[in-house]
Amino acid sequence: MAKIPESELILNKDNSVYHLNLLPKHISDTIITVGDPSRVYMVSKYFDDVDFEMNRREFITHRGTYKGKKVTVISTGMGTDNIEIFLTELDALANIDLKKREIKSRKRKLKIIRVGTSGALQEDIPLGAHLVSDYAVGLDTLMCFYNLPQDNFEKEIGRGLQQQTGLPFVPYVVRGSQSLKDWIAMDMVVGNTVTCPGFYAPQGRKIRTELRYPKLLDSLNHFHHQGFWLTNFEMETAGYYSLGRLLGHEVLSVNAIIANRVQNKFAKNSAEIVDNLIQKVLDRI
Repeated sequence: MAKIPESELILNKDNSVYHLNLLPKHISDTIITVGDPSRVYMVSKYFDDVDFEMNRREFITHRGTYKGKKVTVISTGMGTDNIEIFLTELDALANIDLKKREIKSRKRKLKIIRVGTSGALQEDIPLGAHLVSDYAVGLDTLMCFYNLPQDNFEKEIGRGLQQQTGLPFVPYVVRGSQSLKDWIAMDMVVGNTVTCPGFYAPQGRKIRTELRYPKLLDSLNHFHHQGFWLTNFEMETAGYYSLGRLLGHEVLSVNAIIANRVQNKFAKNSAEIVDNLIQKVLDRI
């Protein structure tokens, strides 16, 4: 078995993975992720105890127990570029012998639940709703660098979106974990999430610069294919779902709806909406 070169998988002096600064013993089988580093504390405050903490860049890790079950919460920062770093190194902790630099023959399957915030794309999705992402649509180019397997329906959605929006590339489309969805999100709004490579122009926001795709919001709002509608915007879910598929982990994204882009509304109690979602997920993991 070929060893993974030092330049490809960089380790710190203590043999921890480079960006996360974690060792295999620091993660549990169930991992909650958040974008905002400060939100790690919103999750871990409900733990029975916290037995490990690590602060490294935007990646903050707390491991502990919740009602007797081992849980790890990690912040990722924003964007699918961060998700690629996070999931690649997390998988290395689970499935690579870091001392030998070899892939393990027996693979460990992690359960990863993203708890994030999002803006609704459809008028009938109210502020304060909890939405689970069934499919994710990537408007970023991360998957141009991977061989992502997609079924025919996912490819049809991608081609249809390119035609409707006029984007110069075909968006990638990936479904999340159905087992986690049935387990954790049985009473949530079921939606299909658009993952954007930015917060402003890629989500149709105009401040001081002109938009190349000024009708992007309307195009996404009206896109429809065989009962498939797009429901919300954010910046990470497609990266999670695609890398989860490639690496063999169960991954689910749940979203606190704190804005409605069609109605131009933003929730004044966004922290409360997120906190309610955190508690709901913790009680179901």
